Amino acid sequence: MQYVILGGLAVAVLFGLVQLYARLNVKTLLQLTRYVVAAVLILGGIGLSFARQFQFGLPAIVFGLVALFRGRLGPLDLGAGSRSLGQASSVKARFVEATLDHDSGGFVGRVREGRYAGRDLDDLDEDEIKDLYSQVTSDPDSRALLEAYIDRRFPGWRQHSEEDGATGPGGASDSSAMTDEEAYEILGLLPGAGEAEIHAAHRRLLKGVHPDQGGSTFLAARINQAKDWLLGKHR
Repeated sequence: MQYVILGGLAVAVLFGLVQLYARLNVKTLLQLTRYVVAAVLILGGIGLSFARQFQFGLPAIVFGLVALFRGRLGPLDLGAGSRSLGQASSVKARFVEATLDHDSGGFVGRVREGRYAGRDLDDLDEDEIKDLYSQVTSDPDSRALLEAYIDRRFPGWRQHSEEDGATGPGGASDSSAMTDEEAYEILGLLPGAGEAEIHAAHRRLLKGVHPDQGGSTFLAARINQAKDWLLGKHR
């Protein structure tokens, strides 16, 4: 009877998981799978232990606890390398920072320094954005990051800027130095992520910001730099 109950529970959980698949994004589903796998293993292990099948029950409980608290079961990643549900990452410059959404490829920005410090870019009107742009020209990375944001919010602004005689777009600085913390933030990973997780995050992010898809050269370069930096530590 115990096996029938546990089997029915496992089938019900799997059926529910399939039903939710179409509604949940991949990151949320990964986290849900983590708890489902842990629950099935722990409950199954308890059931086996009650049946005096300790040689199978105790290892199942241990594996369930490992899946629950570490987010990994052997080579199977159940969310250990993900920062959070609805995974996002951050790219920072002196004056502005951007938070990238891994699922949609979109990003939102926030002012870090200057007249509009502390305000979200989405809250600034077009005149304020232009004013901010004139303030960040001294920092190439801030300028490039702000240009990437304006390209998405105000398409065609570059042509108008040239017609108005405003400062034209500039390139990002060619800095090759990067800290581990910055690289993990850009890729949206926790410290210690493996090579497979680094490659997966890189591919996912690059799809949304690649210049060939109308994205940002600066953001694509930073994402590539973060990947190369972290992979270099694995060699």
